[in-house]
Amino acid sequence: MGKGRVVVERIEKKISRQVTFSKRRSGLLKKGFELSMICDVVVALIIFSSRGKLHQYSTNE
Repeated sequence: MGKGRVVVERIEKKISRQVTFSKRRSGLLKKGFELSMICDVVVALIIFSSRGKLHQYSTNE
């Protein structure tokens, strides 16, 4: 059995939306780090939360 499709839509519950954002943000930062290490590339991630808070990650050469 394969995985089902995930419906991409806005999460209405504010707390659930914040928890999902936090988990996905950390996943994106991890993937950026892995991509920079494996492929020897420069990566820059800029993420703004719904509250306007800035989260950033970049690699140095």
